[in-house]
Amino acid sequence: MFRKQKSLQWSPTAKLLISTVLLVIGATLLVRFSEVIPPLIVACILAFILSPIAGRIEKRLQIKRDWATLIVYVLLIGIVALVPILIVPILVDQFGRLNVNIQEIIFTVENFLGREIVLGDLSIDLAGIFDQIAGSLQNLIEPYLGQTLGIAFEVIGSAVWAVFIIVISFYLVKDGARFWRWFEGLVPPMYLRDYLLLRGEIYIIWSSFFRGQLILALVVSILFVIVGFIIGIPYTIAMAVFAGLMEFIPSIGHGLWLFVASLLVFFQGSTWLPLQNWLVMVILIGLHLVFGQVDLNYLIPRIIGRRVHLHPLVVILGIIVGALLAGVLGVVLAAPTISSIRVIGRYVYARLFDLEPYPIHEETIAEHENDGIE
Repeated sequence: MFRKQKSLQWSPTAKLLISTVLLVIGATLLVRFSEVIPPLIVACILAFILSPIAGRIEKRLQIKRDWATLIVYVLLIGIVALVPILIVPILVDQFGRLNVNIQEIIFTVENFLGREIVLGDLSIDLAGIFDQIAGSLQNLIEPYLGQTLGIAFEVIGSAVWAVFIIVISFYLVKDGARFWRWFEGLVPPMYLRDYLLLRGEIYIIWSSFFRGQLILALVVSILFVIVGFIIGIPYTIAMAVFAGLMEFIPSIGHGLWLFVASLLVFFQGSTWLPLQNWLVMVILIGLHLVFGQVDLNYLIPRIIGRRVHLHPLVVILGIIVGALLAGVLGVVLAAPTISSIRVIGRYVYARLFDLEPYPIHEETIAEHENDGIE
């Protein structure tokens, strides 16, 4: 029989060595299997969105989590199967015609800018300026846009990755609570409270962003369909869907939509209003400015919440950095990522200077977090 004795603790040098080895191994695996990261992130996002739905079905029907998860995914597959039949043909037709008209508009603008303006002894070559600006923007955007769109289409279009995303997200939804409990068991007891509060606050940010963003995109699309038919925006349904998608790109998205819509209305006019094209464009810009204030001061705070709301300059810089680092996913996830970094940075700062790091009450964090983790 072995006598009870206290286990020897690792020395600081041994801890540093083991930590360094694990870090190197982790970085190597991350680089080696980098292709798995984008679909894995998509699977986590899907599970993050569907987990509260499964939880509510589980409680309402008093059934096991396995069956609740199965019901959610059967409904999801049914919706995904109906979308191509009912909606996609209309959108493909409208976006296809919209693309052709945008190309025609760009050609018209190029012809207009092809003139040379003479002011006294000064001549301005608009064509040269336009070519330089267009070339610079193309050189700046193409490497990243082409690469990220390629990754996005490969992930979405590949049957293997689609099955991978569905399977991983299914198990994340079904066994999410078990994973959380397992991870909690790895946290040293003295840091468990800090971990739970940090996790709860970050969870609120991401849940507010994803679920709120989906609802916000749907609300904005419906509003733009109504307003589009009222003032006669060409390709109303396609432009409304485009507006909803642009809600996933804070600050920049509104400007992109307004630019495309203004060009479209200026060169094609309203589909039924007997007004000059420029006047319809002015009406559109005015309505969009009003919508911007409603979106910023009413829709976003109530649907998404104020914790994800960041200064536009911070969001724009985050989008640029996210695009450079992670492509399309980096653009979409820039806002909640920055908000999460802000929470962690505030916690570290508070601990360094012995301040209170939790401005949100503990019960509030736990209440929001339990909506999706249980």
